[in-house]
Amino acid sequence: MRISKYISNAGYCSRRDAEKLILSGKVYINNVLCEKPNVNVNSNDKISIEKKLLKLQNNIRLWKLYKPPKVICTNKDPQKRKTIFDILPNDFPRVISVGRLDFMSEGLLLLTNNGDYARKLELPSSNVLRVYRLCLKGDISTNMIKQINRNISINGINYKKISAKIEKFQNPYTWVIFKLKEGKNREIRKICSYFGWDVNKLIRIEYGNYSIKNLKPGQITEIKNNSFRKLLK
Repeated sequence: MRISKYISNAGYCSRRDAEKLILSGKVYINNVLCEKPNVNVNSNDKISIEKKLLKLQNNIRLWKLYKPPKVICTNKDPQKRKTIFDILPNDFPRVISVGRLDFMSEGLLLLTNNGDYARKLELPSSNVLRVYRLCLKGDISTNMIKQINRNISINGINYKKISAKIEKFQNPYTWVIFKLKEGKNREIRKICSYFGWDVNKLIRIEYGNYSIKNLKPGQITEIKNNSFRKLLK
C-alpha cells in the first residue's frame, strides 16, 4: 500500500496530512528517509515518524466525542488554540477525526484509529446523513426554508439537497434543524450568512447511525457495536 495510506491506517493522521509529513522530511522507512508520498510499503516494513514507530490498526475502533465550542479539530494549531486532542484522556489511543467541526461549532464528532474507515465515512458517495441543530437570530421565513430545500447556489457553489425545517421559536431566536449528506466546507454557516442570519449555536446531533444523546461537552465514549465495520466491506 502507499506510505500515506499506511500512516493513515495506523491512526496517525489523514492521508493528506501524511503526505505533508513525508514532504517535510519526517517519515522514515526502515530507517531510510522517505522523500516521495507515492512509495509503496508492506506490513514487514518499519515506518517511523519523528522516531516513533507506527503500527497498523487491524482492529477498527470508533468513539464519539462531544466537541465543545472554541476547540479546533487539528493536531497542532499555530494560534495555540485548544484542540480536540488536548481534551482527550492522557492514555487515549492515537486517533483521527471523521471530518471536522469548525472552531465555534459543537456536538458529535466521531474518532477512529483507522484512516480508511474515517475516509469512507466522510465521502459523499457513502451517503451518510449529518443532522444539526441551529440557534439563529434574524428574519427566518418559511419561503427561505423552502429555498434551501430546493437546492441552493451561493457564490457559484452549488449545494446538494438539504432538508431544513423550523423546530421552534424562542424569542429572539429561532431553532432550525438541518439535514445533509454532502457537508462542504462551512456549508451551513455560508447558507446562514447568505440569508443574513446570525448563528448563536451550531450543534451536530447526529452522524449516520450515531447521535449525541446524553453526552456532555468534552465527554467521549467508545461505540462497541461492531456493525459500523460493515461500511468498509
